[in-house]
Amino acid sequence: MRKKRVYKKYRKPDVVHGRVDLGRFINYVMKDGKRSTAERVVYGALAKVQETTKGDPMEIFQKALENASPLLEVASRRVGGANYQVPREVRPERQFILAVRWIIGAARARKGKPMADKLAEELMAAAKNEGSAIKKKLDTHRMAEANRAFAHFAR
Repeated sequence: MRKKRVYKKYRKPDVVHGRVDLGRFINYVMKDGKRSTAERVVYGALAKVQETTKGDPMEIFQKALENASPLLEVASRRVGGANYQVPREVRPERQFILAVRWIIGAARARKGKPMADKLAEELMAAAKNEGSAIKKKLDTHRMAEANRAFAHFAR
């Protein structure tokens, strides 16, 4: 029997910049369906980035996503009664999702400031290759590198 066909989703761009990736980023920031709150947070963060760096906030956003995207990750694989962490390349779609998840998670973990400020700081840090999201990416790469001996178990 054939597998069910997976159709590509059509995603709407955000209202201000007209970019699909920013629209998806807003959707990940959103909690309990409160899109207007999520938009306020993201656009506030981008305004803060522009104010601080005096540059284009969309370039910083793009650079942050690029820097936080992992190239390798490990996947558990059971072989002969033992579980091995097998290193794998990450698909582009998953790279985006992981980068966004790590940046937002790192921003939420910061304490004592409004979310827009925390998100702006995390985006600027990720664009400069520092911060918690980048640390998470490096940990993932380190784990994949440590388990390179099991790469032959990959399907």
